[in-house]
Amino acid sequence: MKVAVLLITLLVPLMLVGVPAAALSLPEWLKLGLHAEETQGPPRPVVSIIVEDRGADARWIPGVVSSRTQVQLGFQALGRMIARPVDLGDQVTKGEVLAQLSTDDLAATTRAARAALDAAEVQQRTARATLERTEALAERNVASSAQLEQAQQAAISADAAVEQARSQLLQAEDAEGFARMIAPFDGVISAVYEAPGAVVGVGAPVLQLSAEDAREVVIDLPEQALVGMAPGASFSVWHRNDPGAEVTSVLDRIDPIADSATRTRRLYLTLPPDAPFRLGALVRARFGTAEAPSLSLPVEALMTDDQGSTVWRVRRQDDRAHVERVPVTAAAPFRGRVAITEGLEAGDEIVIRGVQSLAEGQAVGRRLEP
Repeated sequence: MKVAVLLITLLVPLMLVGVPAAALSLPEWLKLGLHAEETQGPPRPVVSIIVEDRGADARWIPGVVSSRTQVQLGFQALGRMIARPVDLGDQVTKGEVLAQLSTDDLAATTRAARAALDAAEVQQRTARATLERTEALAERNVASSAQLEQAQQAAISADAAVEQARSQLLQAEDAEGFARMIAPFDGVISAVYEAPGAVVGVGAPVLQLSAEDAREVVIDLPEQALVGMAPGASFSVWHRNDPGAEVTSVLDRIDPIADSATRTRRLYLTLPPDAPFRLGALVRARFGTAEAPSLSLPVEALMTDDQGSTVWRVRRQDDRAHVERVPVTAAAPFRGRVAITEGLEAGDEIVIRGVQSLAEGQAVGRRLEP
């Protein structure tokens, strides 16, 4: 077998001697690999988006316009409410009567306290007269020291009884005054909890009064949506029926404790004084304004490693384009998107598909809509 292979190896060169050069050229099907670069197609297209502030079409959060100063009002005495001259939405002024309890029982208590004070004052006058007589007798050695001491103790006890009765009368008069609920400041009745005829307990809420001096929007957000958000952040607020009339509001404070049921935190956005929203109005809010837009990307566009977060930005010039890796500062993902706080500008083209298969400076083709 080895001998046969050797003979073939020696005979092939001899057979090729004198063969024309054209006969030695490679067939066409073997030449494809030599021209691979010449037959290569255009760069691959990329699925990308243009980063922009999407205005009213962006993800919005429902909110309610409320007052920064609002209190729930109740009575400081137990009783039956016989009148409530105000209703939901009424404008009230400081000192105006908002509700009233029946004063029959309270008036009887006041009369009893006043009678007790009268009786105590009679006892006081009697004890003082007795003390004066005993002191005069003691000076003439007619009354003993024990009698004088007993008269002094009786006078002191009578004085104390008068003070106690006077204090009880003041408490009864205050309780009778508590039967009238007075507005502590100018405002609007923003909630009603009890109707006339109901028996209300001490401190039970009857009305809610909201001041109109400072209005704010109350919204709720989950914990992950608050990453990178601090007091002073700007929000856009608008009414559903008038999305073109946006009002800029500023984040004033965030509740430090999450709601036990929804696990969300409450945010309070301060409205400007000329905001065209009434108390209790349902509005929509979103992070960012026209002057300081809020940029966000689908979470698939973000690449995160030990060095931080990066995205692929497409640079186009004439008919050529390439990608570059850009570091960004991003908040936590929320509803499939992530807010970009630093690193990008409105108008940047960002790749959102196949980000793991790209390389720095790689040429790319046309842009495809996601």
